[in-house]
Amino acid sequence: MIKLTSSSFRVSCASAVSFLMALSVQAANINEKVENALLFGEQGEYGQVKFDLRYRYENVYIANDLPIQTANANTLRLRFGYMTPEFHGVQVYAEYEGNLAMQNDYNSLRNGLTNYEIVEDPQEQELNQFWLSYTGLPDTLIKGGRQKIILDNQRFIGNDSWRQMEQTFDSVLISNQSIENLTLNFIYIGQVQTVISTEHPITMPVLNFSYNFGRFSTLTGYGYWLADYVEASNSTQTYGVRIHGDPKLKHDIGLSYDVGYSNQANYQNNPGNYALDRYNIILGATYAGVTIKSGMEQLDGNGTYAFQTPLGSTHLFQGWADKFLVTPDDGIRDIQASIDKSFYGVKFLFAYHHFTDSNSHGEYGNEYDVLVSKNFGKHYQLLAKYAFYDASDSVAAVDAGVGENTQKIWVQGNMNF
Repeated sequence: MIKLTSSSFRVSCASAVSFLMALSVQAANINEKVENALLFGEQGEYGQVKFDLRYRYENVYIANDLPIQTANANTLRLRFGYMTPEFHGVQVYAEYEGNLAMQNDYNSLRNGLTNYEIVEDPQEQELNQFWLSYTGLPDTLIKGGRQKIILDNQRFIGNDSWRQMEQTFDSVLISNQSIENLTLNFIYIGQVQTVISTEHPITMPVLNFSYNFGRFSTLTGYGYWLADYVEASNSTQTYGVRIHGDPKLKHDIGLSYDVGYSNQANYQNNPGNYALDRYNIILGATYAGVTIKSGMEQLDGNGTYAFQTPLGSTHLFQGWADKFLVTPDDGIRDIQASIDKSFYGVKFLFAYHHFTDSNSHGEYGNEYDVLVSKNFGKHYQLLAKYAFYDASDSVAAVDAGVGENTQKIWVQGNMNF
């Protein structure tokens, strides 16, 4: 039997700490070498290379969905781009994106394997971004080409970065900050490159402004005019406002709020004749590193048409099981709560959702989501995520096309420089 004395214990601890410090220093040296290798010139005066490598395993099981089989997707996605230095206000960026399917037991919506559940990560490669920007005018950015656009909280326009192939837009953007604390965005989008690497022409002028009142609140207003996206029923005009903030109080206490209202109506060649509302109110509090949030988001429906957000980062809303990427015709009300806390740099998050139609007449069920993630410096991340949607044998859920219990599991590693 080996006896560990107090002096040997101290020596062992000191040795372990020294070993971990040596590993940390070695990792930092490697990261610095990689960062320098990606620069053209000592300070990047001739541009720089960017790359993002992400591995993901995704499992999708839907109960009573025979003969459709459980999906198992092992994918490896690479983004690789080059950004020029700015020259007289002009800068160019080009980025390749490719996704490798190392296991084909899933329906990517591009591979024809309809006997498996859907995982929207096809084996494809594409020109993800190719844009030119100009900053030669005072307080103004002009940017044209294929680019990612992320507005506000991504509810209406985002890059849907959760999927392996992100969503980008062929567009022209003009952003002006001539007035202090005010940002004006004027955008015209002519085509969307989707997360399954398909291209869809659209006609979409965008007006978005944001005014920052300081640490207490930011006010945003917007107008989106979407036409000719896939089918006529997607042609809509949407107007709205949002106010949000996260004021800090004393003794490690913080508050947060996010309140918004939108109205969406038919537009141009849409065969419908309707006007529908969207509301959200999310309140939160933080104390001793624990953050609790609760609230509600509602997208109205009239039984034939419903409030839709086809160009938003929809995975961020209404549960990670992605049962409501398209709003049911009777609308949806999402009553939600979440709690998250980090221990020793590891983030833990639990979220709960209760779904009904927008009039609260029909129950769609409940969802339970869990996330565990850890960042290793600024370049590396490991993540595990779980979602369980319980339809609760609901007739309304069946009528809405979401009547089967669904489980999704993700394990992911990411390296970004």
